[in-house]
Amino acid sequence: MTPAEYGDKQPSTGHTLSTRHTAHPLRREAPSTVALLADEEDFAAMRRYTTFAFDDHTRYLREMEGLLRSLSDQGVHTTVALFDPREYEEFCEDARLDPDRADSRTRYTADVAALGATVPYAGQPVDRLVPELIGEAERHATFEWATALLAGVDDCPDCDRGRGRAAYARASRALMGLVEAVGPGTHHVVCSVPVGAASLIATCHAECDDRARVRLLESEALLLSTVLAAGIATDSRGGIVIRSSPPAPRRAGADTGAGTDIVRGWALRDGWPRPLSEAEVFTAYCTDADTGEPVPPEHGVDYRPGIALPLPEDDR
Repeated sequence: MTPAEYGDKQPSTGHTLSTRHTAHPLRREAPSTVALLADEEDFAAMRRYTTFAFDDHTRYLREMEGLLRSLSDQGVHTTVALFDPREYEEFCEDARLDPDRADSRTRYTADVAALGATVPYAGQPVDRLVPELIGEAERHATFEWATALLAGVDDCPDCDRGRGRAAYARASRALMGLVEAVGPGTHHVVCSVPVGAASLIATCHAECDDRARVRLLESEALLLSTVLAAGIATDSRGGIVIRSSPPAPRRAGADTGAGTDIVRGWALRDGWPRPLSEAEVFTAYCTDADTGEPVPPEHGVDYRPGIALPLPEDDR
């Protein structure tokens, strides 16, 4: 792995933004990781280092975009990671490195940042890349948090052995069962599990055809099932909301206009999703989560009660 990091106008690994010279053929065989300061606060924290040459975040992002394009033009597969100044400072302290050196930032990129959340660079502009990277970092943090909760349950001497694994198996069955229950269409599933003063939140897109065959993106299903499992294992009062869009008409000449979306909800009770009433779904969906104030119902959305999901066999 070849890390690339900006300490000056050119990356410290010796890549150049110029394409006048043909890259060595082996360069295309060596993937790169670039660590990016995504927000103004993190960028400002790095400005205290004299070897960090940038003083404008917008210009920095544009220069970084040029580096990524240069690597792509050379045929180099590049992934982008988040550069965390606080984590970097701890890394340098543990490794006894001078944080005010470009090679220390390169070491951090290779040893730490590349092991976290990354996004492959596929030519997307930096204005789109940054939100993708932040979103991936949030999902990565959510997965680690939920996994740690499940591991803590399994390590508990007073708990049943394998309780975390059993909770994950139950959560996976619940996710598939709910998508099958709401029927044909495209579905957006949101699971929220409170943990202390914060919440674990995961989303998953799913499709179900008229034969009840379900298609899920594996990475999204894994994250949502893990969050739901953490709620089950810790007996949390979490919730699930599914917004369903009807399938597009198949016959020629049929109306292809957008149909009414349907929103249903469930509350996590005793380790299993219990359906909410229509009024509860409406209240939950039309209330601002931060202020508790009501918000107007969305046009073209029908609020319906959740569908009862049969209990797993081991609970019957």
